[in-house]
Amino acid sequence: MRLFSKTKKTVGWMSITIQEDGIYMAHVTLMPAAQPQVGLIAFYPADKTQTTATLEKIAKELHVDRYECTNLLNSGEYQLLSVDAPNVPQDELKTAIRWRLKDMLDFHIDDATIDVLDIPGDKNAPERKGAMYAVAAHDQFIKQHQSLFEQVGIPLSVIDIPEMAQRNISALLEPEDRGLALLFFDNTGGLLTITFAGELYLSRRLDVTLAQLLQTDIDQKNTCYDRVTLELQRSFDHFERQFRFITVSKLMLAPLGDGGSGLQEYLAANLYMPVETFNLDAVLDISKVPALQQPQQQQLYFMALGAALRHEVTTL
Repeated sequence: MRLFSKTKKTVGWMSITIQEDGIYMAHVTLMPAAQPQVGLIAFYPADKTQTTATLEKIAKELHVDRYECTNLLNSGEYQLLSVDAPNVPQDELKTAIRWRLKDMLDFHIDDATIDVLDIPGDKNAPERKGAMYAVAAHDQFIKQHQSLFEQVGIPLSVIDIPEMAQRNISALLEPEDRGLALLFFDNTGGLLTITFAGELYLSRRLDVTLAQLLQTDIDQKNTCYDRVTLELQRSFDHFERQFRFITVSKLMLAPLGDGGSGLQEYLAANLYMPVETFNLDAVLDISKVPALQQPQQQQLYFMALGAALRHEVTTL
C-alpha cells in the first residue's frame, strides 16, 4: 500500500525496518519463474537515541542510494480498519472513505494520511457489496519517517505496514484456490493474517509476545498458548461467517526461533485445521545469505524480508 512515492530506481526493494534493538535490512529481487532471491540482510544495533546516527552509517556503508527503499510504520502509528466499499466513482473513492473514517479515528480526519486496499468479494456473487481496508496514519508519523530518511540521505520510496509485509510472504505459501492463515510473533505481540489469491482478507493483532511464548515456566507458557488458541478460534469463526466462499487450508506458523515447536504442537491438538511451521527457504532463494538457514535469524528478519517482497499493485 503506497502512502507516498517517488521515482522508481532499481529492480528489487531494500527494506529498512527500525525495531527496538536496532535496524534490520533486507534486499529481495523478484525473479521470473523462480523463487524471489534474497541478496542481502544486515543488522545494525541501535536504541532510539542512536537511530539517526545509525542510519547515516548505513547510508555510507551500504550505499543504499542505489536501491529502491521501503520502511514500515510501527503498530502504534496507524490504524487498519475494515469498511464497506462506498458506491462512488473511482476518482471519488478516497474522499468517500475519508468521510466514513472521520468518526472511527482517535485523531482528527484532517490530520490523517489515508490509503485503501480492496477486499475482493465472491466472484460468483458480484451483486454483493464489497469491503475494503483503510489505512489511516497521523500526518505527524508520516512526516517523521520522511524527515528521518531525508536527513540522512536515504531515498525512501514507500512507507508500508507490517500487515502487507506479512501478506507478501503468505501469498507465496498459499495453496491454489485455498486461503492461508499465517501467524507471526515478535516482542511486540502476534500478527495473524488470512490471505486468498494474494489478497489480504483478515488481520488480527494478538497481545502475546514472542518472549512469553518462549519462557521456561510451563504453566505461564500454557496460559499464553490458551490465549493464542482462543483468539485464533474467534478469528477463524468470524472469517468463516464473513467469507464463506474461501476455504482456509491451514495455519502456518512463521519461524519462532529456538524452542518454538511447543506452540505448533499445542495448536495442532486444539484447532480444527492443520497447523504447520515453515522454513523461509521453502519460498525464498537464500543461497546468498546462509545465515538465514537458522530459524532464529528467519524470525528476526521476517518483517524486513516481507517488506522487501513488495510488488507494485494498482492503488485505489
